[in-house]
Amino acid sequence: MKVDISIEEIQEFLPHRYPMLLVDRVTEMVLGDSIKAYKNITTNEPFFMGHFPGKQVMPGVLIVEAMAQASGILGFKTMDKKPEDGSIYYFVGADDLRFKRPAIPGDQLILNSKVLTNKKGIWKFECYATVEEDIVAKATILCADRPK
Repeated sequence: MKVDISIEEIQEFLPHRYPMLLVDRVTEMVLGDSIKAYKNITTNEPFFMGHFPGKQVMPGVLIVEAMAQASGILGFKTMDKKPEDGSIYYFVGADDLRFKRPAIPGDQLILNSKVLTNKKGIWKFECYATVEEDIVAKATILCADRPK
């Protein structure tokens, strides 16, 4: 379902703040099922000062983190919880992780996540990130809902 969740509402569901908040907007969401969000990649991101001078590439670990953050939004919204309620969503694992192409300044990184399972507060998501429909990365991501 099409939605328009702005950065202000995203900040209600994620405890992250600049420079670690890696989701700019949510454009689609079906509670308990899937989410589509994006991160606009700009040359003034702090990590580009060292990764890599002369050939800027978004670090893969941050692409994975962005997918996990989108998954966290989906989990929090599905459970109707917020960090201020005393709950936190930890990124606890990634399986079958693959990178297919780099993400660079000027790209809009589209973050897709689909719930696979939710057992005892451990959520498993099938995730992938794209730029202009080309897959950048994909992984199965695990998150744990725990008391703060």
